[in-house]
Amino acid sequence: MSPLDWIVMTGTLAAIVGYGIYQTRQVDNIKSYLLGDRDLKWWTIGLSVMATQASAITFLSTPGQAYNDGLGFAQFYFGLPIAMVILCVFVLPIYYRLQVYTAYEYLEGRFDLRVRTLTAILFLIQRGLAAGITIYAPAIILSTILGWSLSLTILIIGVVVIFYTVIGGTKAVSVTQKQQMIVILLGMFAAGVVVVLKLPEGVGFSDAIGVAGHLGKLQVVDLEFDLNDRYNIWSALLGGTFLFLSYFGTDQSQVQRYLSGKSLSESRLGLLFNGIFKVPMQFLVLVVGILVFVFFLFEPPPVHFNSANLEKLRNSEYAGELAQLETDYAEISGRNELATARMVEALRTNDEASIAGSRGEVEATLTERKEVATAVDTLIGRFDPDLITEDRDYVFITFITSYLPVGLVGLLLAVIFSAAMSSTSSELNALATTSVIDIYKRSLVPNRTDEHYFTASKALTVGWGILALCFAAVANLFDNLIQAVNIIGSLFYGVILGVFVVAFFFKRVGGQAVFRAAIVGEAFVVATFVCSWLDVIDLAYLWLNLIGCVITVVVAVTLQGRGSDEEVLLI
Repeated sequence: MSPLDWIVMTGTLAAIVGYGIYQTRQVDNIKSYLLGDRDLKWWTIGLSVMATQASAITFLSTPGQAYNDGLGFAQFYFGLPIAMVILCVFVLPIYYRLQVYTAYEYLEGRFDLRVRTLTAILFLIQRGLAAGITIYAPAIILSTILGWSLSLTILIIGVVVIFYTVIGGTKAVSVTQKQQMIVILLGMFAAGVVVVLKLPEGVGFSDAIGVAGHLGKLQVVDLEFDLNDRYNIWSALLGGTFLFLSYFGTDQSQVQRYLSGKSLSESRLGLLFNGIFKVPMQFLVLVVGILVFVFFLFEPPPVHFNSANLEKLRNSEYAGELAQLETDYAEISGRNELATARMVEALRTNDEASIAGSRGEVEATLTERKEVATAVDTLIGRFDPDLITEDRDYVFITFITSYLPVGLVGLLLAVIFSAAMSSTSSELNALATTSVIDIYKRSLVPNRTDEHYFTASKALTVGWGILALCFAAVANLFDNLIQAVNIIGSLFYGVILGVFVVAFFFKRVGGQAVFRAAIVGEAFVVATFVCSWLDVIDLAYLWLNLIGCVITVVVAVTLQGRGSDEEVLLI
């Protein structure tokens, strides 16, 4: 990486962190530390909510997802606007009326302490695991580019995020996220422009989109009902909506963002802003991935996008086989480039016969490229079975480091680090808040001074940061990072949402029934996931959100109907 890129990246990140620390220099009590004085405007809330969800994983995995599968992943977010409207109407007024620190405080008044503690623990488990992945994702980049060990890179990123989160609390998180989100949007837009400019002379954006469309990359909606398909319209509108309802309505990393709003109206506008602009943002990221796909139709891509794996093969006894496969790959890529150029010309003349013929040639050469890439993956597995051969998370990294101009590389790296910092800081802050308010202060060490809990919040932020670093060290066990985060969430979100649905809409159900129902629901979700993982059943993970919610609600209502519960306190 050039000195200019270093300056751009470190300067951008240092400015953001410094701004956050400066803005929160007077935070000195538990309320300000955990709720940020509740003075944020709607645009800060909206950008903060978007930045919390848009981790570095979004900007690493999503372009690679589009490179492989096209725009289909966009369906995942179709349930988001629906979820935002439901939360603004039903959930936010309750939180504001009760003036809670966490979403789980409400559950004790509605049910009892056991239910509050159980849901808080479920959140802490899943968010603690997810925090490790959001640290691991950008560490891949820096370790690859700089040649550092992955463990050292993870440690450096984690320490930086822990530092400013501990100093400024939730307000530091929110005010830095606004700046981070601006950098992210500008950086991704700039990347898209550069990809188009890097296309061969005479080939423009419309040509690239035309080629991608005829190769099936622009199909957004899949109407086929398939429980094993992660991304179709049904899993998005049903499973996805339930996932977003739980994530934005019950996950403290998000609840804490909009509870810092100046008023109920400001928080509502912030959530609606997220619902309106999040989907276009995801389309932007996916379109960048598709443009990279078209770019690599004209420019030969590496036979395997993880350069570290290739370097290991070149220094092994398999170097000769790899060299031959790379030669074959280059020859195929040359034919692919010519076929793609003919396809562009055919599209311009609207000659259907030529379009069909050239498309067939492109698809044939892409199939050949895939076969050679699969052979390289097999070679990597023979060299070291522990190496990860899935390389889609490295697609965008490869383009950034190999083809972007000097200066812009630093900006795009700042984008990815900004995303990592924003999401990880939100997670650590939320984990500390839930630990202090719902567990430590409520059950373990009650009736202490404000200063004691203020200090405990900082200590627990550090503790959760260390735990996240430990999990980050083993995050490479997952094939695709963005799927890993969603899978972890789906294991817990459905049950947590089910508890809140009962709390909001089934006023006669009490604590004992919903506590038992949550345990049954979580056991059922875990069992279903294990069966799916072992291929006993075919089920995409998004459906786990719906299953967990429905099982929890049905069991709670059934148990209450049998008179198994105590008198209910209505709120």
